[in-house]
Amino acid sequence: MTATADAEAAANELMPLAEYLGRVLRRLRALPPLDLDLTQAHGNVLAGDVYAPHPYPAFDQAAIDGYAARWEDLAAAGRIGAHPASEGGPRSVRLNVVGDLGAASWRPVRLTPGTCFSVAAGAPLPVGADVVVPVHWTDQGMATVEILHAPKRGSGVRRSGDELPVGRLLAPSGAYVTPPMVAVFAAAGIGHVVVRPSPRVVVVATGDELVDVGRPSQPGQVVDANSHALTAAAVEAGALAYRIGICDDDPEGLRGLLEDQTLRADLIITTGGTGTGPGDMLRRVLARRDPGRGAVEFTDVALCPGTALGFGTVGGEEVPVVCLPGEPGAALIGFEVLARPVIQILAGAEPVFRPSVKAHLLETVSSPGGLREFRPAHVAERRGGGYTVQPLAGGPYTLSGLAEANGLLVLGERVTSAAAGSTVDVLLLDRRR
Repeated sequence: MTATADAEAAANELMPLAEYLGRVLRRLRALPPLDLDLTQAHGNVLAGDVYAPHPYPAFDQAAIDGYAARWEDLAAAGRIGAHPASEGGPRSVRLNVVGDLGAASWRPVRLTPGTCFSVAAGAPLPVGADVVVPVHWTDQGMATVEILHAPKRGSGVRRSGDELPVGRLLAPSGAYVTPPMVAVFAAAGIGHVVVRPSPRVVVVATGDELVDVGRPSQPGQVVDANSHALTAAAVEAGALAYRIGICDDDPEGLRGLLEDQTLRADLIITTGGTGTGPGDMLRRVLARRDPGRGAVEFTDVALCPGTALGFGTVGGEEVPVVCLPGEPGAALIGFEVLARPVIQILAGAEPVFRPSVKAHLLETVSSPGGLREFRPAHVAERRGGGYTVQPLAGGPYTLSGLAEANGLLVLGERVTSAAAGSTVDVLLLDRRR
């Protein structure tokens, strides 16, 4: 049997990625809803529809600085856009100014024929007023004011509920709470909202060989890049992430550490030890089915880079745990295809997966048969519509490629080569670049 045939036979023994994700994600449910103060709700997902309990604006008010008046008193003034009154031109109207109203005014007042109030934007509208004349359409008088132009009826006025009437749907269940949404809720009189809490994610890197950042790797030592990178990735995905750091290959120490973290975590992410080699302690320890302590199932998935992934629960609370490979590029790809969707489901977010587009491939690429490859890429919009995608370094150089990428080129299990000019799928990582 040839080397290629051997590789294809081995790949056929791997679980397809789509099947694996389906099995894992069906086991998850969104976190229980939580009532949060409005200032704390930003970035969370609404657990129910939100309706306006009060109108916005809450009362009739002036939309601009000017003079609140009755339109009937202005009917004789010049038309909108006319030049100031001149000989033979449109007539002006003079009204008595009976008071000033600011945004903090609260006593109700009423207009009588031939009078007006000087008003600031946001001030309550006097009863009977149906127009606010802009300051620059007047002579800006204080005791009396000459109106040079007549606005349309209702101009310069905001009526109660004009923008948001009572009962209006402000945001649907499943929507992310954004800063403008916070403003809308506050304006409508909402101080608390029910949301899905941001998942608390704990990140642990395992391996006797690991050392902290700040020094170069050397034989027998590997700098822990994973726990830092995955903590940042979890924050980007909307989680509250905590980096625990490095755990040595000590079975009891690992068990104790993970059980301690179940008290503070909604999800635990580990890296390293997912393979079947002599040093892959994590797989041997977590795959044991101990009553009351949970178990993790490790699966060889048709994924490139990195095939060995783990998912299950730990501790009496049965906190979900995702186990990713130790190679940094494979760990980050594993996060994208598995850990990030898990975080999205726990947060009650939709869609679970990143957005994708069809793109025009700029360079021919090869891919290992039988594996679904995720390769770093740079995607750009074409002038006139559509996208182009430039492959970046993959394989053993995936980590450096990811640092430059704003997308992931997806090559299916049956693809061994994709020609320049063909159409391929691309996951969008970051549209800002």
